[in-house]
Amino acid sequence: MARSAELRPHRPHYRGSRLDAKLIGPLTIAALVSALAVLWVVARPSGEGFEQLVGEWLGAEGVLLLSIGLVLISTLRWVERWFNGIDHAALWHRRVNIAGMLAISVHAVVTGDVRETAVGPTLGQIGLFGLLALTVWAIAPRWLSFVPQRFRGLVPRVTGSRLVRLAGIPFRSYAVWRFFHRFTGVFVAVGFLHGLLDASMFDSAVLRWTYLGIGGTGLAFYVYRELLARRFARTYDYQVESVLPIDANLVEISLKPLGRRFEYRAGQFAILYLEAKDGWHRHPFSIASAPADANVRVAVGALGDFTSNIVDLVAPGMPAVINSPHGHFDYRRGTEHQVWIAGGIGVAPILSWLRDVTSETLPTRVDLYFSSRGPAPYGAEIRELAARHDAIHLHLIDTSTGPRLTVEDVLATAGCPPRDLSAFICGPEAMVNAFQRGLTRSGARTANVHREYFNLR
Repeated sequence: MARSAELRPHRPHYRGSRLDAKLIGPLTIAALVSALAVLWVVARPSGEGFEQLVGEWLGAEGVLLLSIGLVLISTLRWVERWFNGIDHAALWHRRVNIAGMLAISVHAVVTGDVRETAVGPTLGQIGLFGLLALTVWAIAPRWLSFVPQRFRGLVPRVTGSRLVRLAGIPFRSYAVWRFFHRFTGVFVAVGFLHGLLDASMFDSAVLRWTYLGIGGTGLAFYVYRELLARRFARTYDYQVESVLPIDANLVEISLKPLGRRFEYRAGQFAILYLEAKDGWHRHPFSIASAPADANVRVAVGALGDFTSNIVDLVAPGMPAVINSPHGHFDYRRGTEHQVWIAGGIGVAPILSWLRDVTSETLPTRVDLYFSSRGPAPYGAEIRELAARHDAIHLHLIDTSTGPRLTVEDVLATAGCPPRDLSAFICGPEAMVNAFQRGLTRSGARTANVHREYFNLR
């Protein structure tokens, strides 16, 4: 017979999130952008035209947003905490960079070089086009989302051509993109210097010193990341013990420690430096093992050139280095009634929970949904682990033989009003987006709908 929640010893209280921690960082960004706009209105020098004021203000806002972007990729712990995980910080890094580029692009169109110096205009052009190229490269993998639905049928005809496929090979590599992305701070510095040389609005001492503080802060974080961060990062030496194919699109790598053990919480992910037959690779991987396990096990989905061929490239005995753990995907932040929804490789953090959880640490009820096309990866182990706990109700969905999981299906079995429900969703981006929107529209609190972003690019 199931034990009641009152009889569980030392059981934590599951009250959910009162405030949406995901909003602390974004609201801080909004406050800084708004404060700078007010400052430019209050402190502007007299005699300047409206168009010049707006143009140079947009340039300053662009530098602010790009400087915030440099802060967000500094890997500092407090940044991750304010943005509810490094994956959310990476998402906002992309957003503020795009917004900053839009502001600077408008600035370049409406603002003339009122105080033109010998090198100022050239520096402005270098900064603008360099940042524009990196921004386009960063959003290129998501370009299809910008195409109107009625035109998407034409996409395969263009992208499927041999010429387009060959031309895109260098730009699809995460390692190549990451190398060039590191020059973002250099282009920001060039654009920042252009502003100092040619902006007429900086006759105001307040505006000039504010601009110096903003740009200087962003560049200081950039220097820290490029030159100092690795000196302070904690790393752990491991060795590949096994490479186990789970199914056609999923591989589990087991790593044994060579010294001190890597400590993490169930559900987190880590940046893994892994030596393969073609050299070293750096990737974020979800941890599938429990913190108490002797080895660290990471789940690798076939999502790129390296990960799709990892069975052929990685073998037992090869060295690996694990960086600090990341992520705030933790069911202990939920309410008494929870749903865990996984699709594909998204099962990894939930599998880590299942391997770690005890009946005493579970909430009152958990409905676990795992959707896959065909037999569920780890299906036998998931069934066995879930069967140990009366609080866990398992739902395996095979979309090759039945309908897809819907929000209505989830709410029908949750056993509580949507407002009292917590959801933890991990899987393909389209699936996660759909459930996140559907649950909040149905009445679930935004603060209690949790997700992860796999793509840090």
